[in-house]
Amino acid sequence: MRFRDRAEAGRVLAGLLSDLSGRGELPDPLVLALPRGGIAVAAPVARALGAPLDVLVVRKIGAPHHEEFAVGALAPGDAPLFDPDTLDHLGLTEQRLAPVVERERRELARREQRYRGDRPPLDPTGRTVIVVDDGLATGATARAALRHLRNRAPARIVLAVPVGAPDSLDRLAAEADLVICPHRPAAFSAVGQWYDEFEQLTDADVLDVLHALHTR
Repeated sequence: MRFRDRAEAGRVLAGLLSDLSGRGELPDPLVLALPRGGIAVAAPVARALGAPLDVLVVRKIGAPHHEEFAVGALAPGDAPLFDPDTLDHLGLTEQRLAPVVERERRELARREQRYRGDRPPLDPTGRTVIVVDDGLATGATARAALRHLRNRAPARIVLAVPVGAPDSLDRLAAEADLVICPHRPAAFSAVGQWYDEFEQLTDADVLDVLHALHTR
């Protein structure tokens, strides 16, 4: 299975989640996108469910000189969440990564201000929270997002991604109440390989979606 673009991937997820909603399994839904890429996937989901859409900004902590390879992640107001096995394998320490964490914390704050301004995050307490991204590789950012949300007392957390690495999805099954992923290829190297179009989104793209969905 390949997706033409993030919008098509979002429509596939929307169909699966609409079926669950029709059976009463997703009461009082709130859709949270992991920007930037997740916002284009989350928009069709929010429309299909008639749910409010917000962003949950989580930043990947990349390995030195290999920033695309996640060794951990950072959620708003939380301590960084590292993968100890990965740190050991790469010979890294949390102390050595402190400058990376500080840089990502600044970027996280910048994006939150840019996307939300003075508006507080939508409250997930007691709601079915559906966390959406455009795919799952190591699962570092998704894990940080899910643990951040768990501390805010939602009724249920659903992780929804169009495509993901099977081993990462299996590990995250313990973090979410339900994981929805229609494509779990055994030969997985990167999220972008499963899209025909996988351009990098901008802050303006995120804001366009949020404004179009009348975020509240």
